Amino acid sequence: MPPEVSRAAALMAARELLIEAGPQAVTLKAVATRINRTHANLLHHFGSAAGLQKALAEYLAGTVCDAIGAAVRATGADAATPRDVVDLAFDAFGREGARSLVSWMLMSGNEDALEPIVETIHELVAKLNPQELQSGADRTMHQATYTLVLLAMGDALMGQELAGSLSVSREAARDHTTEMITASLIKAGDIKG
Repeated sequence: MPPEVSRAAALMAARELLIEAGPQAVTLKAVATRINRTHANLLHHFGSAAGLQKALAEYLAGTVCDAIGAAVRATGADAATPRDVVDLAFDAFGREGARSLVSWMLMSGNEDALEPIVETIHELVAKLNPQELQSGADRTMHQATYTLVLLAMGDALMGQELAGSLSVSREAARDHTTEMITASLIKAGDIKG
């Protein structure tokens, strides 16, 4: 197997282990076993367990950002609605592995790996309000991005359980977040109320 294919297979296996069983499951031995390679082979590619973890964080951030970007291209970046942006953000945290990445990065003290995800979501929000990128513009959409990421992360971590215990629709958080983004756009003057 060529080195780049072996490395990619190891990162995919590490992602699966992280999502399935949490950060404690992402070991050189477990990843090697999953892809039928040796511990030494993974050491060659990553140097250490810490090297594997760093590469996994970068890989996950890239994967999540790619998924968001592909969805935006599929809907048309210029035609994205507030609900499209909300769904993309919530799906990134709920299905694409960002929930596991965030939990793991916070536990390991490596929050830098989250930056690409937050920046990608902010770019989507900014496309709804390009005037904010101008110098001196108010920070309404930055605040909306901040709230969107927090709500998407919270929903991914405990949304299903909380919705069940409160007997509310699983879509309630997305609906309210869409209302918030829409209100931010109205405040910024980008759409009419």
